[in-house]
Amino acid sequence: MNRFSPGKNLQRLIAVLTAAGAFAVLFSTSPLLAADMNASAKALAKIDDDWSKAAATRDADRVASFYAEDAIAYPPNEPAAIGRAAAKKVWASYFADPTFRISWKTVHAGVSGDLGFTAGTYEDSYKGPDGKLVSEKGKYVCTWKKQKDGTWKAIHDIWNSDTK
Repeated sequence: MNRFSPGKNLQRLIAVLTAAGAFAVLFSTSPLLAADMNASAKALAKIDDDWSKAAATRDADRVASFYAEDAIAYPPNEPAAIGRAAAKKVWASYFADPTFRISWKTVHAGVSGDLGFTAGTYEDSYKGPDGKLVSEKGKYVCTWKKQKDGTWKAIHDIWNSDTK
């Protein structure tokens, strides 16, 4: 049996997103928990903040370097981007618009063994079809996995706008 069969990947995806959702719900119930993150969670939050700084440089290669090779990104209103290369294409398409800007802030983070999560808010802006500046605010959840070399890489990254 192929270890990358869609059934197994779907089961893993559901398990990871369920865990990330549970973490997000747990940590969203108390704003004080963000201040009480343990050292591992704070280290992961710093990596996520560094990722936001990388996005500010508009360098798709640099942004993609935060993803694991087999990561899945779930951009809003688009199909899932499977693999680091596909995630890079998503970011490159955003950066192709010279007016596009994005930043995010980690609000919650947690680590359990070699899995962790970050969750927070983002703001982006770009020129809309009518030429007017569009500003959005949204939220995200990212699941991270510690790699064999000890680095953390994003394995599931989902974000969506608060705009109705």
